[in-house]
Amino acid sequence: QVQLVASGGGLVQPVDSLRLSCAASGSISGINVMGWYRQAPGKQREPVAISTSGGSTTYADSAMGRFTISRGNAMGTVYLQMNSLKPEDTAVYFCYLRTAGEYWGQGTQVTVSS
Repeated sequence: QVQLVASGGGLVQPVDSLRLSCAASGSISGINVMGWYRQAPGKQREPVAISTSGGSTTYADSAMGRFTISRGNAMGTVYLQMNSLKPEDTAVYFCYLRTAGEYWGQGTQVTVSS
């Protein structure tokens, strides 16, 4: 059984930075997609950044130029470096993995407020 554990959220001020981490455990194929989604209050969950095991990355327009997704050395780890945070980045951030199935982490709260 695959499980994802996300961490790194918190309360920060505008223009601050945060780094989210996600580690997957269980049976994971070397060919996979990992990424981050977020859901703000009253809104639908939306993709933020996606990374494939083949090395490609995609970003939401809102994340482009400010966020960077990267893979760890261990299979099934992914990070999201978030710089120049804005209040509109406030949301619960979810780690995502697609391998033989689709899996979600438990979510980590990011709050950007002065």
